[in-house]
Amino acid sequence: MLGLCTVSPDRGAAEGRHIEMSQQAKEVEETVEGLLLRLEEFCSLADMIRSDTSQILEENIPLLKAKVMEIRGIYAKVDQLEAFVKMVGHHVSFLEAHVLQAERDHGALSQALRKWLGSSGLPAFGNKLWTPAAPTFELPALYRTEDYFPVDAGEATRRAPSCQRL
Repeated sequence: MLGLCTVSPDRGAAEGRHIEMSQQAKEVEETVEGLLLRLEEFCSLADMIRSDTSQILEENIPLLKAKVMEIRGIYAKVDQLEAFVKMVGHHVSFLEAHVLQAERDHGALSQALRKWLGSSGLPAFGNKLWTPAAPTFELPALYRTEDYFPVDAGEATRRAPSCQRL
């Protein structure tokens, strides 16, 4: 009876190693399956990134380029407006200087002096004595707004009703 219950040491060790190896094999298999699952998730993430990148390159980049060109046009118009405002400022200063000179040449002071001397009753100080030869005044060459901001035919028809109301 003892012989039936006893297991030979070689056979028990082999079975123990077999059980131990099958557990290790299961652990390795589970680890490999986990790694394969993670690899699959990584591949799907990489595919999603590729599709997003191609969408950006195919759709969004041309839209951005169009917006950049539109903004460049707006910047050019702003630069033109700045130059125009600067030029108008120079013209205003120039015209103010001409107005001041004209006031000095033809101004209220000489008219008031003529009236005062004329009202004194002295015939020698009549209007003929105090009428200096009036220098001719030439209007300076001015700008035309249309030269700097041409009006398209379509814009002119859209603006025409609002101009008529004024």
